[in-house]
Amino acid sequence: MCKYKDTDLGIKKLDFNVKRGAMAVFLTDGREVIVPVSMFPDIKKLSKAQREDYMIMDDQYFSFESLSRIYSIKDVLRC
Repeated sequence: MCKYKDTDLGIKKLDFNVKRGAMAVFLTDGREVIVPVSMFPDIKKLSKAQREDYMIMDDQYFSFESLSRIYSIKDVLRC
C-alpha cells in the first residue's frame, strides 16, 4: 500500500461522472480524490464506455481493458 503521512492507502473505485474532465478516486480510508483526467493522457483518449471498463489490482493499481498501461495509486497521489 502507498504510505502517505503514516497511513496505508488503497484504491476502492474510480468514477468518471463526478465532473467533466475529472476522475474521482475513492480510497480505502473513505476519502475521495478528484484529479483532472488530463494528468493521464492515455485515459483522456478513452471513450466513456472504455473508461468504465477498469480493473483495480491489489488496491494499489488500476488499468483499463483498452490500455496496456498500469497506473498506481502513487500516480494519483504523487507520493
